[in-house]
Amino acid sequence: MKILLPISYLGPIEYFAFIIQNKKTIIEKQENFLKQTIRNRCEIYNSNGIQHLTVHKKRKSSSKIKISEIEISNDHHWKKNHIKAIKSAYSSSPFFDHYFEYFEEIYNLTENKLFNLNLKFIELTLQILGSNNEITYTSTYNNNFNGIDLRNYQFDTIECDYYDQVFNKNHGFIRNLSIIDLIFNLGPESLNYLENIKLKHL
Repeated sequence: MKILLPISYLGPIEYFAFIIQNKKTIIEKQENFLKQTIRNRCEIYNSNGIQHLTVHKKRKSSSKIKISEIEISNDHHWKKNHIKAIKSAYSSSPFFDHYFEYFEEIYNLTENKLFNLNLKFIELTLQILGSNNEITYTSTYNNNFNGIDLRNYQFDTIECDYYDQVFNKNHGFIRNLSIIDLIFNLGPESLNYLENIKLKHL
């Protein structure tokens, strides 16, 4: 079965479970940008609980601009803030020192397009996970998709199995955060974890 996903910024665990459990994934490249979604936002777990990280974009009427054309704003220090937030949240996690430098390298690149930045993070994540699953991209926009269409899916319906998180003792287990929460805490076990998540659409 073909599956169609939106692009995501350090997407949630459920998002990557769909990619891992499906041999061929298509990512939507031609849709118009949607605000307040995983396309430019993610959630991490810090000492206060959930923290939202948002990629700043240039102020235009973005709802009428294709996702592949959305430009990142360089007028904000969001990259430095995201690096600082991730370090604060995960520096004491078991696998932070193994993987963080690879994510930091992408933050330090000069990338002007949101889609391209997100794609780099997705490719890095799949490389870390050791996945060779195929990903392709839409060349035109179609309202109807012959397969599982998750472009408007909320990615918040799964019940994740427990794993140790840095601040479990503070706020308990928080499910389905950004994929980096899983990678920094579980490391090489992350792929097996994703393979065993029960997804309603597959």
